[in-house]
Amino acid sequence: MSAGAEQGVPSGLPAPCAAKVELRLSCRHLLDRDPLTKSDPSVVLLLQAQGRWVQMDRTEVVRSCLHPVFSTVFTLDYYFEEVQKLRFEVYDTHGASNLGCQDDDFLGGMECTLGQIVAQKKMTRPLLLRVGRNAGKSTITVIAEDISGNNGYVELCFQARKLDDKDVFSKSDPFLELFRVNEDGSEQLVYRTEVVKNNLNPVWEPFKVSLSSLCSCEEKRPLKCLIWDYDSRGKHDFIGEFATTFEEMQRAFQENQAHWDCVNAKYKQKKRHYKNSGVVILADLKFYRVYSFLDYILGGCQIHFTVAIDFTASNGDPRNSCSLHYINPFQPNEYLQALLAVGEICQDYDSDKRFSALGFGARIPPKFEVSHDFAINFNPEDDECEGIQGVVEAYQNCLPRVQLYGPTNVAPIISKVARMAAAEEHSGEASQYYILLILTDGVVTDMADTREAIVRASHLPMSIIIVGVGNADFTDMQVLDGDDGVLRSPRGEPALRDIVQFVPFRELKNASPAALAKCVLAEVPKQVVEYYSHRGLPPRGTSARAGEASLASTHEDTGAGRATRSPSHTTQQPRGP
Repeated sequence: MSAGAEQGVPSGLPAPCAAKVELRLSCRHLLDRDPLTKSDPSVVLLLQAQGRWVQMDRTEVVRSCLHPVFSTVFTLDYYFEEVQKLRFEVYDTHGASNLGCQDDDFLGGMECTLGQIVAQKKMTRPLLLRVGRNAGKSTITVIAEDISGNNGYVELCFQARKLDDKDVFSKSDPFLELFRVNEDGSEQLVYRTEVVKNNLNPVWEPFKVSLSSLCSCEEKRPLKCLIWDYDSRGKHDFIGEFATTFEEMQRAFQENQAHWDCVNAKYKQKKRHYKNSGVVILADLKFYRVYSFLDYILGGCQIHFTVAIDFTASNGDPRNSCSLHYINPFQPNEYLQALLAVGEICQDYDSDKRFSALGFGARIPPKFEVSHDFAINFNPEDDECEGIQGVVEAYQNCLPRVQLYGPTNVAPIISKVARMAAAEEHSGEASQYYILLILTDGVVTDMADTREAIVRASHLPMSIIIVGVGNADFTDMQVLDGDDGVLRSPRGEPALRDIVQFVPFRELKNASPAALAKCVLAEVPKQVVEYYSHRGLPPRGTSARAGEASLASTHEDTGAGRATRSPSHTTQQPRGP
């Protein structure tokens, strides 16, 4: 197998969900503010923090250019569960690029969220002047690249031939130590093999290390391999060593030349015809890729967002100010607060910005029969609304037209979304993931059916977020959230993975919308990665090739796909002599 070939992810190696993103910038058709030459543009990046715009970074100045491509790369921490508002401002720069902008000419700006850039991967927007009008034909293009994926897992297998014999009455008992050379010249032990007894041609067992441990994710970083003859007293005899890099390992392995002279410097200095103390061979090299949530989003995976609202009578008459459904013109009720906080995050990841909006527990027109999965826009053929604001308007228009009733049955809604997710599952690619937000004021009354529906949905590209509004006792709801143990159906079947997050709204009632969204959505990236890992599906546009077979049977991995780079956990500890 060739170096870097794609493999299934080793069991038990989780992928992180937060990420670092690189943003690369270019502009077209900038305004020309210089009378004798062209503008000298640079771009300032600002991040909104606590309602204020804070300057984070600035590009270099590209002299006399109206179509600049900037070499400066902005690096940002990316969090799915947060709205990270960015502003890019372009200036015709008259001083050094690292100085303030007071004397520079403003050429236009653009605001967006980091989530929007990540979802589109490459985003081009017009530049706007201070008064809000277009800056001519000026545009700015921002390209996002996930650099948290510059890690991975490497499986190596070494063997040796004709090592020096250090023992008088038997043969050497060799073991190998692999070191990383740090920037300060110090050496960090990466792995120590087992001892192969009485053998000058040892074959050591394969071992796995993270790319971070091996070379700090720098493939050109120097590595050293030392070979010793084991001594039970700890006074191991040095046989020899060689130096390499991970980059060289991969290239040599691909070219079937992965062997190095094992050299003892003392012998080389003393012995005139000394060649080596044996040869060390890299018998196998496999490079595992652990995909992150961001890999899937950048690969084009869309988040399909559905909200389901509780219209049971326990909410109180919507016309009464004490009702949880009361529409206060000055303050959104708890249902709207939760909807807006979560929806604001999810809308960045859905290209058509249309969201399914369902209701349950009400008598609905025209026959006023009880329904537990009706479209709140009353269009059974198309339950989607235009944007989060469209969902808000449909909810407000729905309230006076329905009769709040009961009971609180949510299994029908879960099953309805699950049917859509099941259709997506058969597509065989990571293209659509479903998030169901259930807003309810009480404990569900169809708990057995709900548990059954959740266990079935745990096999699908789907996550369920339940927000409990009001002051009901939600203790029984915690059983649906798998944080304290595996959820099981009434028949005893365990959920394949934890897909439910339950949050009592009252615990975050006084928190900011951002804090609510962060708490509610914190588990979603992990759940997305777990699902596609279980299915063995890499991000779209990425070939699984050699790893496909092993991926399909990997049911405990939290990372997915082939192996090239993503954060680190070493599963096999070095076995010291």
